[in-house]
Amino acid sequence: MIVFDLECREGGHRFEGWFGSSDDFTRQQERGLVNCPQCDSVDVLKAPMAPHLARKGNQITVPALAEKIAPVAAQAPAIVPKAKPPTAGATTAALPPEAAAMMHVLARMQAEALKASHWVGDKFADDARAMHYGDKDHAPIHGQATLQEAQELVEEGIEIAPILFPLAPPGHVN
Repeated sequence: MIVFDLECREGGHRFEGWFGSSDDFTRQQERGLVNCPQCDSVDVLKAPMAPHLARKGNQITVPALAEKIAPVAAQAPAIVPKAKPPTAGATTAALPPEAAAMMHVLARMQAEALKASHWVGDKFADDARAMHYGDKDHAPIHGQATLQEAQELVEEGIEIAPILFPLAPPGHVN
């Protein structure tokens, strides 16, 4: 994914857009799918951007990272699932405690977000598209989509996000 700073010519509104590539932006722009969220203008161009330069990996110390994560990790669930047997060639090294704590926090955030969402199963792409085009009321949903369906949704300018951790569909849990 690539993030572009965008600007509409009519109102001068600046906003960002996420695209699979620069070509995806161009194709969506040509089809009139890129529009200003404030004034709905389709006369949108890439705005000048400053490059994002990441820190070197050696510029943050493990103790400093642990201090930032400790308050969040203290709220993480204490239950840790049993490890699955390693597959051929897989490493058996445990995650660093900071990484394990962050995974717990992310899993809890996902679970909270899904509580307010409705499971639509394999109709996800159809329902997301219907909501985007106004054929159906907007509502938070989650479900299943093939990689091709997900790519098509993104190309149409429909905002979707993958679920980070595996999710068992309703009725498929032991």
